[in-house]
Amino acid sequence: MSKFRKKKKGMPAVNTAALPDIVFMLLFFFMVTTTMRETDLKIDAPRLPSASEVKKLEHKSLVSTIYVGKAKDPKYGTSYNRIQLNDKIGTADDVPAFIMNARLKVSEAEVPFMTTSIKADKESNVGTITDIRLKLRDVNALKISYSASKGGSNN
Repeated sequence: MSKFRKKKKGMPAVNTAALPDIVFMLLFFFMVTTTMRETDLKIDAPRLPSASEVKKLEHKSLVSTIYVGKAKDPKYGTSYNRIQLNDKIGTADDVPAFIMNARLKVSEAEVPFMTTSIKADKESNVGTITDIRLKLRDVNALKISYSASKGGSNN
């Protein structure tokens, strides 16, 4: 009598038919959930001062950000006192119009919850920030957040 032996097979092949579906599902998820930066920074990324107490802003859609720092383009000067409002370099006198324009984009009920975030380089002049605060006070934008880096790192 003859013996019948089973042929030993290696590992079965992995079915990759669903792999493209999974890849496109992940791609779609990240495309939908990712928010792009709305403004191009025309000033060098601010080196924020460190802070020991940091509070997260709740309604990011109601936050208007003012950047203060050194302009990337030398035509605006080399001091650390340049102010960026949206995509343009401005002055403290442009701040009220910037805030009023932001108020037009939200409903009347949300206006009291609007916050102005000032992201100032640690080398910026305090006088420039004070000028911005005074202009914000003129248009009754009294909720101000001074952005800082967490912990002791200043990079």
